Amino acid sequence: MKKNILLIGGSKGIGLETAKILAPDHNVIIASRSSDNLSDLNVSHLKFDVTKDNIEDLELPETIDGLVYCPGSINLKPFKMLKPEAFVEELQLNFISLVKVVQGLLPKLKNSDQAILVFFSTVAVKVGMPFHTSVAAAKGAIEGFAKALAAEYTPSFRVNVIAPSLTNTELAAKLLSNEDKIKKMNERHPLKRVGEAVDIANMVTFLLSEKSSWMTGQTIGMDGGMSTLNVN
Repeated sequence: MKKNILLIGGSKGIGLETAKILAPDHNVIIASRSSDNLSDLNVSHLKFDVTKDNIEDLELPETIDGLVYCPGSINLKPFKMLKPEAFVEELQLNFISLVKVVQGLLPKLKNSDQAILVFFSTVAVKVGMPFHTSVAAAKGAIEGFAKALAAEYTPSFRVNVIAPSLTNTELAAKLLSNEDKIKKMNERHPLKRVGEAVDIANMVTFLLSEKSSWMTGQTIGMDGGMSTLNVN
């Protein structure tokens, strides 16, 4: 059945790969700052900045069946170099803006037979890693929020979180900027490679489908085995 799927920040990276998979079979709406990379896709684009705009102001369908919140950040610095403002900024983008989007969409999500929400965390919430204090704090908030939201709105909503490790997207460009860095990052993962955007997009589309109809309140590690295997 054709669904109305809203991707927040879906014009590149994981969101774009998700849109490519979903567009042939669903009504995909992308709300993002840029429409770059979307000209060849059968999707609708609405200009939207999660840190400034209100989701209620967008012309959206009365029913939203699926919501994927893609905005994120990789701000890796020693804790002693991070001012409190850096934590506020990461929380604002990753978590507070997500809360505003979900609250603003509640009436449209409730119109669905069973709305499906997909959020993103990071492997660094489960596995403590140096220099990840601000991003792990922000993404950890998402994991707790998702479980509570899933409990409060079940069975009307299914809410799940994907926790990737390093994925080859524009966001990670500085960490994968040359062959030596790529080789080093590949070796850190038990599966000996970093993730690709399509790896994560495949899980997003699974969670949006009826194939995952008995899943909610879960955080799924998509991390090449990093969070559970010690093989190095």
